[in-house]
Amino acid sequence: MIDWLRRLWAAFESTVSPRHFYQLSGRWLPWFAWPAALLISVGLVWGLGIAPADYQQGNSYRIIFIHVPAASLAMGGYLLLAICGAITLIWRVKTAEMVAKAAAPVGALFCLMALITGSLWGKPTWGTYWVWDARLTSMLILLFLYLGVMALQNAFEEVSQGSKAAALLAVVGVVNLPIIKYSVEWWNTLHQGSTFRITERPTMPPEMYLPLLVMFLGLYALFASLILLRSRQEILQRERRSQWVRQLIEEPNQ
Repeated sequence: MIDWLRRLWAAFESTVSPRHFYQLSGRWLPWFAWPAALLISVGLVWGLGIAPADYQQGNSYRIIFIHVPAASLAMGGYLLLAICGAITLIWRVKTAEMVAKAAAPVGALFCLMALITGSLWGKPTWGTYWVWDARLTSMLILLFLYLGVMALQNAFEEVSQGSKAAALLAVVGVVNLPIIKYSVEWWNTLHQGSTFRITERPTMPPEMYLPLLVMFLGLYALFASLILLRSRQEILQRERRSQWVRQLIEEPNQ
């Protein structure tokens, strides 16, 4: 039994090794990048140009086609950081460190995008760009958590020490995610509740939620593409002294 578990663990380690992940990500990347370009193009044209205006908010509601998927990705990106952080702290898998290093700036970018588009939406809806609303404040805290993770990743000369410190913050900071999600239910806030849920029938008409669904799929595919691309770059940087990386660099020059 123990030998079987050891062989299983060895197979797992080889699967998540930087070299194997680099090879797999190279095959996965086109399957995310091309659909991302197509879906985002269709979603933007459909949502910004074809979908009808809202009977209350007029055309200002169209910002949701960017804002809502960006906010979802900001939360999903941090959850990815927390998962990679737990794997780093418990099993010390180097690839998890590299994926976390690649994901942090991408997640922070989507979080900033959600805050900016939310402010642009808030001006015509609430009459102001910003209020210290529970949802907005917790999203701002999420951006600070992203920045803290990125700072810790680069604060130590020893890469592994920075990765562990950042992993710990990512795991602790995940408590902010349910606060963001349920803030509109726990507190009396200006921010409206969710109008689009995968497990429930949307409250929006099909001509509005279908382009939103397309944008969700497109931006999630873009997120995956950016993570894979940055992870590959991080692997080459961290493993540049490895024989397989040197061979990979030498092959195109032969």
